[in-house]
Amino acid sequence: MTADVILAGAAKLFAFFDANGIAHKTLAHPPTFTVAEGAQIKARMPGGHTKNLFLKDAKGRFWLVCALAQTVIDLKTLPRRIGSARLSFASADALYDHLGVRPGSVSAFALLNDDARRVSLVVDAALLREDPVNFHPLSNDATTAVSVEDFIKFLTLLGVAPQIVDFAPAA
Repeated sequence: MTADVILAGAAKLFAFFDANGIAHKTLAHPPTFTVAEGAQIKARMPGGHTKNLFLKDAKGRFWLVCALAQTVIDLKTLPRRIGSARLSFASADALYDHLGVRPGSVSAFALLNDDARRVSLVVDAALLREDPVNFHPLSNDATTAVSVEDFIKFLTLLGVAPQIVDFAPAA
């Protein structure tokens, strides 16, 4: 993906936010590809910071799992929790085809590019207890914060009904 396409993606996202009254704040930063690389950014932005996994199950369904950055997600037990077949990481080509982003830029905001609603969203319950929530705005060289209320509004406007999963270990 060229820089022009990345900028157009972020511009489309921000235009969607503005047209729908979704308040957002974005911090530009050097590209990050892992949760660990974003530690300094997290220190500068309040709220819940995320990790986002784009997965494919053995039946060919695609899943986007969004959780707090520190959440442990067990891919062996996740299928029975969400009603999927065995899960594995989807290819970079499938990621681009379904969400219009490249590895390192996976984000719930990329669901804006899933016009056919081919991706099922799973959200960590703990993430929804943070405010604001922070995701990449379709590229990994910025982080955008929105309130939980506006995040839910964003999903509702897209027609996406997230499956909420509590990833906290049982006591």
